[in-house]
Amino acid sequence: MSRRHLTFRQLETFATVARLGSFSRAAESLHLTQPAVSIQIRQIVDVVGLPLFEQSGRDIRLTTAGQELLQTARELDDSWNRFESAVNALKGLRKGRLRVALVTTAKYFLPRMLGAFCQRYPEIDIELEVANRARIVERLRANEDDLYIMSFPPEELEVVATPFLDNPLVVVAPASLPLPPGPLSLADLAHHPFLMRETGSGTRKAVDRHLARSGLALNVKLSLGSNEAIRDLVASGMGLAILSRHVLGEKPEQDGLRIIDVAGFPLQQPWSIVHLKRKVLSLPAQAFIDELLEHAALS
Repeated sequence: MSRRHLTFRQLETFATVARLGSFSRAAESLHLTQPAVSIQIRQIVDVVGLPLFEQSGRDIRLTTAGQELLQTARELDDSWNRFESAVNALKGLRKGRLRVALVTTAKYFLPRMLGAFCQRYPEIDIELEVANRARIVERLRANEDDLYIMSFPPEELEVVATPFLDNPLVVVAPASLPLPPGPLSLADLAHHPFLMRETGSGTRKAVDRHLARSGLALNVKLSLGSNEAIRDLVASGMGLAILSRHVLGEKPEQDGLRIIDVAGFPLQQPWSIVHLKRKVLSLPAQAFIDELLEHAALS
């Protein structure tokens, strides 16, 4: 490798190209011309001595050297963000940047907590990513964010997971569905069609684990990746569902839903704040963890 050094600007350009998978989209995002982006990437290749991207049809993808450089760039970004927030704290400021990624079900409660955090620290810039669990785990593996909110931290990664809020999973039925007086068993409902979250989601993992322990099988008519779609289909009478209580709002009956009293429910799988074990947390990230734990203690 050449003894010349890379600049932060070059690394930012490289990381943007890697994230967007396109030189033209990276140029647009960075407010540069495409030739300017290409020149910076060539300069990095000259220093590294190996190609960073390879063509795959119309797309580009990282080479092994590119993957190593992207990981290094993200670690440098983490360290620089921590340095900036430390310096700002020494100046008596509360500035910085916070990147939080959360699974889709967490969007029903986390924005309220985030709003309280923003009021306390108005100078902290926040980036929020909402996606399904598979995508969030992918972002966690790549160290794209500061913190992750999910109910099932991945076992295959070395992470720190801090539970902070209950996530009760309840059995939901159309409000108009006639059912015998409860409490019922899940076996009593097994002949009904069920609408379930997609395989791999935190909700589905919790339900599948409960079914495996109880030796039961449900009549799964449809699997969906949208809580809203499942909620609406249940209200329309298509079947029953097992959903997080957070999805249903304060008065489910106003949406044509009812929570059924079923033995063994609600299932409890807490929400956790997750980050890579090797992650160096910035001051904004640590402050946000403290905010969530304080909110949970008062709830």
